[in-house]
Amino acid sequence: MEGIDVLRIPGGPGETAAPAGLRVHAPARLHFGFLDLHGGLGRRFGSIGLALDAPAVTLTARPAERLDVTGPEARRAAAYALAAAGHLGIAGHAALTIESEIPAHAGFGSGTQLALSVAAALAGLAGRPFAPEDFANALDRGNRSGVGLAAFTQGGLIVDGGRDPEGNPPPVIARLAYPEDWRVVLILDTGMTGVHGTREVAAFRDLPRFPEPQAAEICRIVLMQVLPAVVTAEPEGFGAGITRIQQLIGDHFAPHQGGRFASPAVAEALAAVAAQGIAGYGQSSWGPTGFALVPSEAQARALVASLERPGPLRFLIARGRNTGASVTAL
Repeated sequence: MEGIDVLRIPGGPGETAAPAGLRVHAPARLHFGFLDLHGGLGRRFGSIGLALDAPAVTLTARPAERLDVTGPEARRAAAYALAAAGHLGIAGHAALTIESEIPAHAGFGSGTQLALSVAAALAGLAGRPFAPEDFANALDRGNRSGVGLAAFTQGGLIVDGGRDPEGNPPPVIARLAYPEDWRVVLILDTGMTGVHGTREVAAFRDLPRFPEPQAAEICRIVLMQVLPAVVTAEPEGFGAGITRIQQLIGDHFAPHQGGRFASPAVAEALAAVAAQGIAGYGQSSWGPTGFALVPSEAQARALVASLERPGPLRFLIARGRNTGASVTAL
């Protein structure tokens, strides 16, 4: 996995003076599902996901006499800053301002993107190169999926190969550019959050072992349907493959999230999506955020117009993001 060489940002190769400040902009990601929850081949989990152009976390960092964090998710960001500073062996004194946030516990990987953004900023202020996988354990990121780490460094449609028995960060085994014309309609339930924290740990502990034939089916769909459809720009084949993966994974996790989809309001909207003949739809990670995959901006706008009504749902049209996070000098 590529690192982000923040050392070069202030003034070019070899620059050692501390920058006046940095801005980090990191993309949200969708988690389409796990490849192999059975784990019979030695590796477990494996994931497929997509980096998005919105929502995103944006923060600025400047040298300071102490650690000072302001903006949304400030307490969470401060904890990540302390962990990252400890890993780097530095004091971690910086003024961090969170300018925009990714909704927490909504299926966008907000914790990973915020943690990596904070760590990248501190590394940059200290004149250190930054590689997300080096920080995975210190920040408690990438425990089951490598999609968030890869979304930060590379963007695009990402497949990781799961964790090995030693628990190393999952390797990226495929990364493809997502077609520029395709759109993702995000369906956000502002009235609830998805399973996370101790509930998530308990769910993975208590669920029965995933059936091996279904894991094999998911792997076949990814390799022989989903990835080829992205390369050849076939939205129907791509969407149908993602929907089938969602069905298999969603039904497995249903006992811990109240059904195939965590939010009843999102489930109702997705039923309307399916009724319109849209091939690709589902829920990202534990939700509650749902998504619909459409081949154009016009179709995305028409779909949102058909779904909007009073209630807890909010809609956002996003693109796939084929680049990772940006770290720029102020």
